[in-house]
Amino acid sequence: MALFTAGEMEVMRILWEHGELKPAEIQKHFPRPIKNAALRSYLTILVQKGHLVRRGKGKAFYYRPKTKRESTFRSMLSDLVNTFCGGSSEALLCEILAKEQLSPEQLLELQRMAREQPAPSDSSRRTKS
Repeated sequence: MALFTAGEMEVMRILWEHGELKPAEIQKHFPRPIKNAALRSYLTILVQKGHLVRRGKGKAFYYRPKTKRESTFRSMLSDLVNTFCGGSSEALLCEILAKEQLSPEQLLELQRMAREQPAPSDSSRRTKS
């Protein structure tokens, strides 16, 4: 199951980028026109799911992300690898390399990065059942 719907992800991206904001401020940064009621629905759902924290200040509410961008990225990447690549990160990398038109410089940089990676331990090579 997806961690976020597309609309929820748009709200999270704004808050990850800008930090704590009021709904009107979020609405200004939204990538497409959105009605106030729809935005408030996303905010309520994200608070209920535990992804946002809401703080009252006077008559206004401010929202900030509780779920970190990095943990969301890792979770979604893991779902992608498991769903489309049979759990193989190598298969994902091979698919990306086959589809992208990388320059010789980019390929050399990838080789350099691969050489600098520490050797995986036996426990990190095991796949989850």
